[in-house]
Amino acid sequence: MITLNEGLIYTTDQCIGCNKCISGCPVLGANIAVTNDGDNKIHVDGSKCIHCGHCLETCGHNARKFRDDTDAFFADLTNQKPISIILAPSFLINYPNDYEKILGYLKQKGVQHIYSASHGADITTWAYLNFITNNSFIGGISQPCPAIVNYIERYIPKLLPKLMPIHSPLLCSAIYIRKYLKDNNRLAFISPCIAKKDEIQNHNTQQYVTYNVTFKHLMERLEGVTLGSNSAFDEIEYGLGSIYSMPGGLKENVEHFLGKECLVRQVEGEGHVYSYLSSYLTRIDNNERLPLLIDALNCSQGCNFGTATLSKLTQTDDLLFTLQEQRCRTNKSKTDPYDISVPVAERFKRLNKKFAKLRLEDFVRNYDNNAAINENSISNEELDAVFIKLNKLTKSDRSINCSACGYGKCDEMAIAIAHGYNRKENCVHYVKDELLIEKREMEELVEQLKNRDKKDALYQEIFNNFEMLNKTISELSQGNASTSEETMEMAMALSELSKYGKLLEQSLSGFNDFIMAYEKSNQEIVTISSQTNLLALNAEIEAARSGDAGKAFAVIANQVRLLSNNTKKVVTTGRESSDQIIPAIRELTIQASTFIDNLEGLNSRTQQIAASAEEITSQAELLEQVANALENQMVEASKES
Repeated sequence: MITLNEGLIYTTDQCIGCNKCISGCPVLGANIAVTNDGDNKIHVDGSKCIHCGHCLETCGHNARKFRDDTDAFFADLTNQKPISIILAPSFLINYPNDYEKILGYLKQKGVQHIYSASHGADITTWAYLNFITNNSFIGGISQPCPAIVNYIERYIPKLLPKLMPIHSPLLCSAIYIRKYLKDNNRLAFISPCIAKKDEIQNHNTQQYVTYNVTFKHLMERLEGVTLGSNSAFDEIEYGLGSIYSMPGGLKENVEHFLGKECLVRQVEGEGHVYSYLSSYLTRIDNNERLPLLIDALNCSQGCNFGTATLSKLTQTDDLLFTLQEQRCRTNKSKTDPYDISVPVAERFKRLNKKFAKLRLEDFVRNYDNNAAINENSISNEELDAVFIKLNKLTKSDRSINCSACGYGKCDEMAIAIAHGYNRKENCVHYVKDELLIEKREMEELVEQLKNRDKKDALYQEIFNNFEMLNKTISELSQGNASTSEETMEMAMALSELSKYGKLLEQSLSGFNDFIMAYEKSNQEIVTISSQTNLLALNAEIEAARSGDAGKAFAVIANQVRLLSNNTKKVVTTGRESSDQIIPAIRELTIQASTFIDNLEGLNSRTQQIAASAEEITSQAELLEQVANALENQMVEASKES
């Protein structure tokens, strides 16, 4: 199981996943993309990181930090544990005005002795030259830089036979202090390099050094501290070893003792040295000519601007002047091996004489042949599968090489994804393609929503219509029920009225019969009256013939005639009235009969209307049930859509 952020270099919470830390990292699997709560962060796999420090330089978010032994060093000083210091020569170059007071402060805090690693660099030069000349060793790779050693041991183990089997200036200093000066105090290295911690805790270095105290953390610890007036200096002499910390320092040392005819290949900078080592292996495999020595440094400006220095990005000419002063401080005695006035062979002779008491075997080191990290190779099929996931289907898609993911090429990103070091979501073109796809999907969704809005509006309109229909049906049902009742009542009233009409018709018929009988009686009266009138006239005639005897009878006859005339007149008047009444009664009888027929027809239709109203009410109730069921189905359909 991978344990992240537990090595010397780790990721802080300030990481925003910008991928810049991946850019330029020589190790594909050292940076692992991790998603926490949706946030992308790049963590460090300490088992694969070589601690080149490139990510600390490139990160602009203060999201990469490193660990060292500064706190433990001061804690042990406070606890009065005996500690001596090995001082990197680059400390004097970085702090030319303060280093003496800083060393004085440390002596005041309990440091026992202060030794310059420049002396150890002189020993390293002596050991290199003797190993090369004694073994005719050609094409060796210098190893003062532990990041270079880490890389070769883990990722190009085939180069281990070419890695110089001599300790670095730091370890040569530590061995000299232990074995030849008999200083058994704990040793702390005032260091410009993060990776020196790997070197001092490696089992091949016998842990001569206990603390890696970096410039950066030391100066942060001393910030705001009053250093005092005490000063301290190096307690040991040194020569050209003081220039080891600058680019080409080793080359200058070798050429000083072996002559400029020797080719020392100078390679530096994390952006160049690691790719060069791979090409150098190819050169070795092809049996091509090799230089005498490869001076390989991780940092482009050498240890003067190491991974744990504050001045890495702030180089000034003052630093170079200080370096030149260091070069001129070497011993100028008659036995000085650094005297350029004597021949090269004499210089080398003097160097061997200076270190005649040293045993080369004491400064030889071994390397870990079992440290190689073997990554499973990614097949073309697996790589193709990753590219398909990245939506990179064409050759041009797979060679965009925009480096936004941090890797130099799309192939590297695909391999990292295949190994699980990174995620497809960190490919900007994949995200872009996904966004375009999502955009199209969103547009389709928006269109669907628009259609759905239209559909919802239609549904709402239908629902409103159903509500209105239900309301209308309900009102119609209620109205029909009321109409049905009223129609039935009307039918009953019409039935009663029809009965009254029939009674009227019967009464009119009887009245007509009465009038007809009355007319007949009048006719008989008129006949009688005419006869009476005729008799009265005859009686008057006879009375006139009788004279006075007939006067009384004549009066009676006259009264009879008047009565007859009046009777006739009354009967005639009655007949005239009868002549007017009888047609009216007959017309009324006819109309009464028609009215009864119409009334009976209306009653029949009213009963039909009542029956139809009841049927409508029943159908309205059924329609209301169907409308409610359809409305519920429409609601469910709108939810599903």
